[in-house]
Amino acid sequence: MFSKFLIFLKAQVSAMIGGMFDYMIMVFFTEVFHVHYTISIAIGGIIGAVINFALNKTWSFRSNNQPYKNSGRVQFIKFVLVLVNSITLKSLGTYLVTTFLKIDYKLSRIFIDLIVSLLFNFTLQKRWVFKKQKQKNLISD
Repeated sequence: MFSKFLIFLKAQVSAMIGGMFDYMIMVFFTEVFHVHYTISIAIGGIIGAVINFALNKTWSFRSNNQPYKNSGRVQFIKFVLVLVNSITLKSLGTYLVTTFLKIDYKLSRIFIDLIVSLLFNFTLQKRWVFKKQKQKNLISD
């Protein structure tokens, strides 16, 4: 049970590090270059995701006892699929909350990120992207 909780904590630290880069890049592009925040979310999301992927593959979900089910290439393809949908959810969610609730995009983004990260990203990364090979139970006589 503790090992599952530790994996969850490591994944959240990785997400937080990638998310900090993502968020800073979003604000930078929006405030300095006046790029619409939905586009800035995509730019920051891509850079933050690369950081998050590297940390998850090498630290959060890595296990010396149980190898990954898929190769790094397959993991990356799956990760990109999760990323595209994650960025879409974050952009759309931030836009809707900002537009209809009249909340600043910086606050809307944090709120939406928490929901998408915990319910969507973590679940798919753990159970699909970085899925482990099933261990075979060998019964010896």
